[in-house]
Amino acid sequence: MGKVVMYSSVSVDGFIADDDDRPGPLFDWLSGGDVALDDSGALRVSQASYDYVRPYWDGIGVTIVGRHVFDLTDGWDGKPPSGVGHVVVVTHRPAPDGWDPAAPFHFAGGVEAAVAAAQELAGDRIVEVAAGDAGGQVLAAGLIDEVRMDVVPVVLGSGKRYFGAVDAQHLLEDPDVVLPGRRVLHLRYPVRR
Repeated sequence: MGKVVMYSSVSVDGFIADDDDRPGPLFDWLSGGDVALDDSGALRVSQASYDYVRPYWDGIGVTIVGRHVFDLTDGWDGKPPSGVGHVVVVTHRPAPDGWDPAAPFHFAGGVEAAVAAAQELAGDRIVEVAAGDAGGQVLAAGLIDEVRMDVVPVVLGSGKRYFGAVDAQHLLEDPDVVLPGRRVLHLRYPVRR
């Protein structure tokens, strides 16, 4: 089985979006560099960020998101983002009316079921878990292997927290990657078992 990795860009005060679900400048680092990160050419990062992010993105087999993110993005119109093969949505509600059942999206009633489904779909590839409430629940369930953060030099002051509503202490190991890019600091923490 591949690693289960919680990931997102985050402000220095721990938020992944403002109170209105807008990321603001949290993704500016993805357009301020000289190296194309994807085939569209719209995402351009520093060489250091490319060397760190591109291999990670290439290793993702499945992404897990909460229903809130799924609804905000309109389910990416049935096409998983960034070339990911499948998306597993943590939700207690059914797929939206008119949803194409052939789309590579899977709906799971809890985080344990979501991780199990994602691991089966991903095989030895990475299972990426979006930060926020669903990610925090997966961490609280002891199912996260690694936490990755792209820390952006901005203070949002309030908003949606990286770890969601986690209310218990969880220890991470010392970071095994601390890498500066342009307008971003990439951090990777193994989760202490």
